[in-house]
Amino acid sequence: MRLPHRLAAAVAVGLLTLAPLTSCSDDASGVGDNSSADTDDDGEVSAEEVLALAKKTFDEASGVRLSLTTDDLPDGVDGLVSAEGVATHAPAFEGTATVSLSGAPFNVDPLVAVDGKVYASIPGVPITQEIDPAEYGAPDPAQLMDPDRGFSSILVATEDVEEGDTVRGGADNREVLTEYSGTVAGDVVKSVIPSADGDFAVTYTVAENGELREARITGVFYPAADEMTYTVGIDDYGTEKDISAP
Repeated sequence: MRLPHRLAAAVAVGLLTLAPLTSCSDDASGVGDNSSADTDDDGEVSAEEVLALAKKTFDEASGVRLSLTTDDLPDGVDGLVSAEGVATHAPAFEGTATVSLSGAPFNVDPLVAVDGKVYASIPGVPITQEIDPAEYGAPDPAQLMDPDRGFSSILVATEDVEEGDTVRGGADNREVLTEYSGTVAGDVVKSVIPSADGDFAVTYTVAENGELREARITGVFYPAADEMTYTVGIDDYGTEKDISAP
């Protein structure tokens, strides 16, 4: 399947700017090293190059609006049901979350992460306090923006990438979006959910301008639990917000 013309052009431009960086990389693992992404024999842009561009676009944005949701958290599992808010490359995050504990959901509003600390307002507690998100089966949401350990690192660690269908999306379905699928090791997915284990199936949706709009990640996120899927939504690239500790 041919990439939409504008996405192919965006990838070509992105590769030109990436080339000086990758030529001096000595990372033998290849993770984060886009020099291993080759064009197809017929000259078309490869799926790996599209994901490399999506990472670059994400990492260069001042901020984005992120959402992380699931409809199938296993029964009895303490974990993250959803989170939504603005994330910046400070790095920082401000938004809300819903967590399930002992089978009961509760809302965390506000949820703020900045300067390596996470603050939350929890029902029944009249003040916003510092918390350890790992106790709730959740990541530090600010670290999702980290280029090396955050969400975008998953893109270039994806193996066996295949291009899928082209679909319509965005406002009034005016955008052309292309799907890509592959697998990612649990050690990489831990940046999203710290207890992730084993290989994960991933499906990405990428816009013509190289912006990643959605990622569906399926696997075992919590110990002794069944497979489940988290969906990550990303929009408002270039968002700017000053986020400070409460």
